[in-house]
Amino acid sequence: MTHVTIFGKGTMGTAIAAVLTKGGATVTHITSDDTNAAVTGEIVILAVPHPATEAIVAAYGDQLAGKTVVDITNPLDFSTFDSLVVPADGSKAAELAEQLPTAKVLKAFNTTFAATLASGLVGDAQPTTVLVAGDDADAKQSLIDLVVAGGLHSIDAGTLKRARELEALGFLQLTLALSEKVGWTGGFAVIS
Repeated sequence: MTHVTIFGKGTMGTAIAAVLTKGGATVTHITSDDTNAAVTGEIVILAVPHPATEAIVAAYGDQLAGKTVVDITNPLDFSTFDSLVVPADGSKAAELAEQLPTAKVLKAFNTTFAATLASGLVGDAQPTTVLVAGDDADAKQSLIDLVVAGGLHSIDAGTLKRARELEALGFLQLTLALSEKVGWTGGFAVIS
């Protein structure tokens, strides 16, 4: 059985936990209130706002060595909600990969909303698809298998270089929702 540790227990952390538990994983959470918690999962999901990843890496970096680390963040400029705070040719996931050189960093779940994860649908009829990018094929496949077993669709979106496009797509989706052009049960669907 796969063990997953999720940093964060907000709407996204809770929705992801439900999908992965349904897919057969054992899930534990670490919140900001936990001090000296042990990272026991072989898959670790950072379901926190992007600025919080720095403190997690500083406090838990040694425990993340060799693990699959899933970055779900969209690195928005929270003061303006008008831009990403990473270089145009980079991504938050790439920054994390540099900070955690022995971890298998993946980008996933950032192009879905919690409501679409919970319902399994984007809008009223399209299945929720989790896009996964990363350089380790086995790590990607393990996450994809859990997501599919949890009742959602999932697609290998390519190498970690594709995290840049996933973050841009997530940013666009968030700005559309914040401006009430799409609902939090909506978003982008993949039809194949």
